Amino acid sequence: MSTPTSETTPLSQIQTIVDMTFEKYRNVDDGEVATYIPELGKADPKDFGICIVTVDGNVFRAGDWDKEFTIQSMCKPFAFQMALEQRGMEATHRHVGVEPSGDAFNSIELDPKTTRPFNPMINAGAIAVASLIKKSPVEAGIHAFVETMSRAAGRDLRIDEAVMESESLTGNRNRAIAYLMRNFSIIDDHVGDSLKQYFAQCSLLVNCMDMATMAATLANMGSNPVTGDRVFDFQFIKRTLTVMFTCGLYDYAGGWAYEVGLPAKSGVGGGIFGVVNRQLGIGVYSPKLDAQGNSVRGILACKELAQHFGLHAFEFTNVGSSFTQWLL
Repeated sequence: MSTPTSETTPLSQIQTIVDMTFEKYRNVDDGEVATYIPELGKADPKDFGICIVTVDGNVFRAGDWDKEFTIQSMCKPFAFQMALEQRGMEATHRHVGVEPSGDAFNSIELDPKTTRPFNPMINAGAIAVASLIKKSPVEAGIHAFVETMSRAAGRDLRIDEAVMESESLTGNRNRAIAYLMRNFSIIDDHVGDSLKQYFAQCSLLVNCMDMATMAATLANMGSNPVTGDRVFDFQFIKRTLTVMFTCGLYDYAGGWAYEVGLPAKSGVGGGIFGVVNRQLGIGVYSPKLDAQGNSVRGILACKELAQHFGLHAFEFTNVGSSFTQWLL
């Protein structure tokens, strides 16, 4: 993409591209809203929002950027980051691996060589991670997670109690995964507490700006770029981003890495967030999902933004990216 003219400031040009991306895909009607968790089926299929937050605190947004939805599997990278910080790499990796599985996110299987979950971005791995960061009583661990996410988002967040109850009532597959892991001593005896921690994490209410700000916090070496709050330990962030890059989009992770090229995570609530290290965070929301469980409009929007701004990790046609050049 060419450098903006003198009549158009870089920041306004970025907002223009965000607006154009929103308009281009707002009427795409492919996909289906998730219903296997009944509360998720109540989402408005017309909702669509986009937000970008840069590491110097600039914000660009369009559409339903302030519409709240539950974070679902997008909680997994942050929980993994917390486990690495609290338990260290060696102890964490005794409970969860870092290899792509190539299977659906809710597969009832473990790595046959290690009996660990393949990675922390699938349900088995996320439940193992929840077991590592839970506290006694379990409400204390949930509070600690919500408090950390609130600092990363820059505002007070809360759990959607109705979604949490719905997750628990329909979560028999996750219970099967948890008890399989208990059989191999991957998680401890407090299986119910581990599941409650996990269901609560997935039920956190966020919007596009929250997710973009959280992503920008990871991009900004762990500091919230809007509030300046140091939230995450930067020495572990590269580990979290690596697993997001290889495993973050379920069994579309390879296609995402090839076509978009960003560390990212999706959720069946319709959200996707992506991280451009030392530059920005992206948050998108649209609840209609494809066959892999990823937001249809969300993937299209991320592809468009990555192409316009040269955000692919292995982009060679500009210096870093045109986005970086504009802000220098």
